[in-house]
Amino acid sequence: MEANQPAKTKSPLIPELILSLKGYNFQKFLQDLIAGVTVGLVALPLAMAFAISSGLDPKAGISCAIVAGFIISALGGSRLQIGGPTGAFVVVVSGIVAVHGIDGLFMCTMMAGLFLVFLGVSRLGQAVKFIPRPVVLGFTNGIAVLIASTQIKDFLGLKIEKVPSDFIHRMEVLGQNLSSINPQAAGLGLASLATILIIGRITKRVPGTIIALALGTLACTLFHVPIETIGSKFGGIPSGLPPLRIPQFRPDLILPLLAPAFTVAMLGAIESLLSAMVADKMANDRHNPNMELVAQGLANIASPLVGGLPATGAIARTATNIRSGAQTPVSGMIHALTLLLIVLFAAPLAKGIPLALLAAILFVVAYNMGEWKEVPKVLKTSKADAAIWFITFSLTVLADLTVAVQAGMILSVLIFVNRVTTTTTVSQITQEYVERGLPHSLQVNEIPEGVIAFRIHGPFLFGATDKLATIEEALPDAPPVIMLRLRNMTAIDATGAEALTELIEKIRSTGRTAIICGLRSQPSELLADSHLLETLGQDNLCPTLKAGIERANEVLNQTSTVGVEKAD
Repeated sequence: MEANQPAKTKSPLIPELILSLKGYNFQKFLQDLIAGVTVGLVALPLAMAFAISSGLDPKAGISCAIVAGFIISALGGSRLQIGGPTGAFVVVVSGIVAVHGIDGLFMCTMMAGLFLVFLGVSRLGQAVKFIPRPVVLGFTNGIAVLIASTQIKDFLGLKIEKVPSDFIHRMEVLGQNLSSINPQAAGLGLASLATILIIGRITKRVPGTIIALALGTLACTLFHVPIETIGSKFGGIPSGLPPLRIPQFRPDLILPLLAPAFTVAMLGAIESLLSAMVADKMANDRHNPNMELVAQGLANIASPLVGGLPATGAIARTATNIRSGAQTPVSGMIHALTLLLIVLFAAPLAKGIPLALLAAILFVVAYNMGEWKEVPKVLKTSKADAAIWFITFSLTVLADLTVAVQAGMILSVLIFVNRVTTTTTVSQITQEYVERGLPHSLQVNEIPEGVIAFRIHGPFLFGATDKLATIEEALPDAPPVIMLRLRNMTAIDATGAEALTELIEKIRSTGRTAIICGLRSQPSELLADSHLLETLGQDNLCPTLKAGIERANEVLNQTSTVGVEKAD
């Protein structure tokens, strides 16, 4: 989609594949083919690594990537989303398997799939937006730490028969067994990690995981390095199509699995919609959240039928898909077919893949999914948002993901109520009060030609950020200056501040100037600690509408002067 093309309107429950095939041609297919094969090769080691980290055989991850990945692309509401197993589920899946076994996991996954289908069909896809940014970031950071901690054993080649499931005991056991480190495994792990990071800095078009996978496996095979591989631990990967298997249904597990199934469903919904939002930003598109949730649900119902893991949208693979030139959901379907062809014709080659190499790949995945650069922004935004992040993060690592999300949401609701009530004021209308309001009045201060103005009215907190779509849709035809009148925006939080900053960045990327005027005290104090002012520019933050109009006239005069100079 061209940068200046307006975002299209999605039909309620029509797969994006159907909408994208209008005008489809061979050139688009060729781009989808290249992108699909590239992402398929990237997905192979990730799918195996996620399965192994979850306590299952590698084939469980590959089967999920094939079946769920195909369904999510064929039926989903995002044009370029790639679905499959992800790191977010590692901790949850391993916990379910430890308590309820493999059949319990499959049953839980299918229950989660039904939850997701219900959310999509009942048009509740937008409800996920009511989870605040500090909560999402907190449990994402926590999951990243847990994933990294589960990979230390294989990365260093430690001789530990069983690693404890809880974080504290796991770290104790790892520390007690550091003397059993395998130098060859640690060396390969470090070399693989360095390869992935260096390739990532050099180019984004050639995934470092593919190069590290090929070089590391080849080196270990040629030189017979004595370290644990997929073949030595799991006996390799079976060739052929994933066998259809109806999971054993146990009525006695329905109630015990309700909470884990809801956790899997919500985690899948959150990550898939976050991934779809990333795709929207990269491709200037807009996904259909309800159709996306229906597809995610159907994929999670189907995945256990072939012995697969829970599935959701994968941010890293989606980004790789877009960078590789994908045009439509066909690329995601080709990614799944690429994995199927690998299983059919090249499965024996996978037995030589070292576990230390997969651990290195997961270290990178854990770091990237953690979004660590966002943490300082949240911590600087407000003490309340920082507290929500810290509690959610700590409970995710030390307790349980379900408990962490519940605690984060309860705190967020309480803080939401507090922010709304503290910004409610009662004032006597006096002559002085009226005079103070004149510089903010639209009746007194006329918006000049060449300026388009928008206002945000009321608290701009998590759950309301999607309303900025009104401004984004107007960008292609907007004049040179876009003014945001925030006199009536009574409160803002970290989620709102981030959304507002992203909007300013989009406006600037089109060559237009954004001006904010009339900020009240609470939004002004919070935004002063965010990076919005760096993006906006201090000159474009005006105390009143009158000052904003004066600044807009300056910008318009500068623009016209530059135009005259160029003409001369």
